[in-house]
Amino acid sequence: MKNKFVLFLFTFFFFLKSNAQCAMCRAVLESEETKGVAEGINDGIVYLMAIPYILVGGIIFFIYRKYRTLKK
Repeated sequence: MKNKFVLFLFTFFFFLKSNAQCAMCRAVLESEETKGVAEGINDGIVYLMAIPYILVGGIIFFIYRKYRTLKK
């Protein structure tokens, strides 16, 4: 169980550093002189992508915990 938890934490923090822009968004934003806007858009996309996974993971965790307590 400890290994699964460590693997989950590693993958959670690893994917936050990924580039999430589509090719068209990247082409438009890279044509600007400042890269601050592109980095902000990329961070927003990653944030929006992470929230559903966190919510679904939390729901699965609570269902698992309830099921486990009912089983005892």
